[in-house]
Amino acid sequence: MAPENFTRVTEFILTGVSSCPELQIPLFLVFLVLYVLTMAGNLGIITLTGVDSRLQTPMYFFLRHLAIINLGNSTVIAPKMLMNFLVKKKTTSFYECATQLGGFLFFIVSEVMMLAVMAYDRYVAICNPLLYVVVVSRRLCLLLVSLTYLYGFSTAIVVSPCIFSVSYCSSNIINHFYCDIAPLLALSCSDTYMPETIVFISAATNLVFSMITVLVSYFNIVLSILRIRSPEGRKKAFSTCASHMIAVTVFYGTMLFMYLQPQTNHSLDTDKMASVFYTLVIPMLNPLIYSLRNNDVKVALKKFMENPCYSFKSM
Repeated sequence: MAPENFTRVTEFILTGVSSCPELQIPLFLVFLVLYVLTMAGNLGIITLTGVDSRLQTPMYFFLRHLAIINLGNSTVIAPKMLMNFLVKKKTTSFYECATQLGGFLFFIVSEVMMLAVMAYDRYVAICNPLLYVVVVSRRLCLLLVSLTYLYGFSTAIVVSPCIFSVSYCSSNIINHFYCDIAPLLALSCSDTYMPETIVFISAATNLVFSMITVLVSYFNIVLSILRIRSPEGRKKAFSTCASHMIAVTVFYGTMLFMYLQPQTNHSLDTDKMASVFYTLVIPMLNPLIYSLRNNDVKVALKKFMENPCYSFKSM
């Protein structure tokens, strides 16, 4: 096709999770429940860690920001996805698509970094408990969280414009339920080598750096736990870390599957299912994994439910 016959794309059409008409309402109800549970769980964590004086440690400070990130990540994706279950024309404008991708990148990269920060926090707490308060100070907590958000923002403003700098001509049907990198590049009518390379380098750098931090932290944590003489103390410490390790494994496993495979081996339908996990399922599970099994959070929740107007500690 000659260049002058290209039609510049001004909007995209999202195929959604499924194109089967009979499944639209059931899928809408399923994902609505997932989103409501995600909202309730993460807003609950944000509220409890903000009002209860016992939940003012660095661990809960980082947990609060993980909940904010999970809430933001789901909210960037879920409302548009839910709306598209109920309409026939599943369109999104060029700039709306770019904004959604930028927001998604900001929150997902921030989550990758926050998991590494939380692993470091647990490493200091278990391996150097006497120095924990000194090492993980309020100032360090603010610095780590600020750097996490700054890095997520910088990644979003570099990668998202790069994806939308290529030409999109005629074909505008995105085989996904949101504007993601792989299905967008599949529509491009220009050379995608440069954006693919930038995305690969960015994803690989983010994952390798954060995974090394997590692995080194937990390697030392396991060694410290094995040196604990008390069976009860060892069991309690290992149980707490096991939940965190399971959540980290699920998250990183999904991300590695999505972004560190050759472009030629990508199956967009499989990617959809993987995307559901880290945009809706994992954000819904994180409050349960990280805190709702925690006795301090259970007590705080019970007291808050008994007297929701009482603030245990003003922030």
